[in-house]
Amino acid sequence: MSKKNYPLIFIVEDNLAYSKVLERHLIAYNYANIVKFITGEECLNNLYRKPNIIIQDYKLQGISGLNVLQRTKKVLPQTEFIFLSTLSDIDIAINTIKAGAYCYISKNNNELNKLIQKIDEITVFQVLNNNRKKKKKRYLIILFALIISAISALIITNIP
Repeated sequence: MSKKNYPLIFIVEDNLAYSKVLERHLIAYNYANIVKFITGEECLNNLYRKPNIIIQDYKLQGISGLNVLQRTKKVLPQTEFIFLSTLSDIDIAINTIKAGAYCYISKNNNELNKLIQKIDEITVFQVLNNNRKKKKKRYLIILFALIISAISALIITNIP
């Protein structure tokens, strides 16, 4: 499977050792489309790549994780955020969720894998649902065109 079929995951983590552990963990669970950044600024400069998921620490050097979330959601509202942090402050967790994060968890790789799978499944479902709606719309347009053609044919054949 090519990397195009995997969700694009950004890891924003200033602890290089933990970033590498996290990357290896994701690869072990077949998430191979990963880009790592040390700072929030680097992440923001790469939003043109349209990540599906951003996994980041709350407390980063320079711009905060919350600020990265807020600025990203303005440009890419569909991008999901998972905050991983050693900070266990409930107010911080609540603020990140209110700002649009998918969740805020302690640095626990097993819980992270479950969350990524859930986000990935929801995204696939949304794509399938959108495709179904488009097909239904096309069908209705074709049906409408056929009805108009049939009515026009009846009118033309009944003209004296």
